[in-house]
Order: sequence, then C-alpha cells, then structure tokens
Amino acid sequence: MTPPQAPSFDGRIVLVTGGASGIGRASVLAFAHAGATVIVVDIDVSAGEQAAHEAAAADARAEFLRVDVARGAEVEALVDGIVARHGRLDAAFNNAGIEEENSRLADGDEALFDRLLAVNVKGVWLSMKHELRVMARQRRGAIVNTASVAGLVGAPKHAAYAASKHAVIGLTRSAAAEYGRLGIRVNAVCPGVIRTPMFERAVERGVASVEQIAALHPAGRIGEADEVAAAVLFLCSDAAPFVTGHAMTVDGGFTAV
Repeated sequence: MTPPQAPSFDGRIVLVTGGASGIGRASVLAFAHAGATVIVVDIDVSAGEQAAHEAAAADARAEFLRVDVARGAEVEALVDGIVARHGRLDAAFNNAGIEEENSRLADGDEALFDRLLAVNVKGVWLSMKHELRVMARQRRGAIVNTASVAGLVGAPKHAAYAASKHAVIGLTRSAAAEYGRLGIRVNAVCPGVIRTPMFERAVERGVASVEQIAALHPAGRIGEADEVAAAVLFLCSDAAPFVTGHAMTVDGGFTAV
C-alpha cells in the first residue's frame, strides 16, 4: 500500500515555536521536507540552531531565532521581522511549552504555576496576537497550537499543566470563531504521551515507567513526535480548508476510554 503523500508547502513561510526539540523539531523537519521556509524559535540556542541546520540540509530555507514567547516585545519583534524579511506569514505552529509539575494541587508551587501559565498560555496568546494581526491583513493563514490530552481530561498531579492546556483549547476555539471570515484557520493538536525529551525527563523523575504509560493508550505504545508533526502539517495545509476550531487528538486512543 502506498503511503499518503505529505502536503506541499512550497514557497510558504512557516513559524514554529519550541522548535528545538521533540514535537517542535519533528515539525520543523517535516515542514522543511515539504518545501517550506521555516523560522525556528526557541530559547535553547544550541538545539535550535541544530534544528535549523538539519532543516536546511533538506534543501529548505531555515533560520533560527532565540525568542522567549512569554515576552510580548520579543514576540512582536519576531513576527514583524518575519514580515520584513519574507513579506508574509503563511502558517504558524505555536508549540513552545513546559511541563515540570508532579504534585497534588494543594502542594503545588506558586512560582511554577506562574511559569507554566506564562509560557503555555500567555506564550500562545502573544504568538496568536501578533500572527493574527499579520494574517488578518493578508486575509489568509493557518495556525496550530499545541494543547494536550490534559486539555481535554483531568491530569492528576499536573493540575496547573492541565489548566494551561484547557486554556490553549479555549484560545484556539475563540480565535477560530473570530477570524474564520478573514480566511484564517486556527486549530490545536492534543497529543497523548509522546516520546520526547520532556517525556524522558518525566520518566527519570519517576512519574511512571514507560510500560505503565504505554498501557494507558489503547494503541499499546507511546506516540512518536513525527506522528504529531504529520497532524500539524495536515491542519496547516490546503488539505484541511474547512477544519477550524478543532482540537485534534493524536493520542493512540487515550481519550477514547
């Protein structure tokens, strides 16, 4: 059986935040292989530059920029710079996020709560604020935000993280409703447990074993970053022209049971 052909992004300008590792890096490489010019954003300079270098090795145009998505002035300058250099912004994958929590709500750390919301919620809000400003002028564009299955169900010992990802879905649906008539689509992906550096750190902290986590998914395994990247490319592509305001699960059936 012939595998489905990846969508084409030839000549398109695509922004990926949190692009240095995990799902972000997989998406950077997938967009690059599909022909896009990719702007890679992260706070990890070494890994971000490496991701951009690998994207360029796929005969794609790629550049890395260090940006803290929780800082409004940096995000505004990022988007304005993209438009100044490339003339437009066709698609954005707002993927930057953190997850460092492992305690019951009453034992939670206030500083960590503030940091989670600053990156996971404010970062997405700021990114969309400036991306939508540009796309509204263009009257076209596609945005995908990274939520989580924890944005759809509860997440014991990860209440603040779950709250942040529920918020991402709320931002996504609200923006889709506001900007649909301007030719802009806004969706979210909700990954289950995916094999990424963030996942590996959670296993090292003793949150659960790989076998225990895999058993939570009816598919019987942990997901791979490129499987989420495939969903991101679909949602950003011309193959999904009537899909907006959707929170797409990529979770091996986790939320089905």
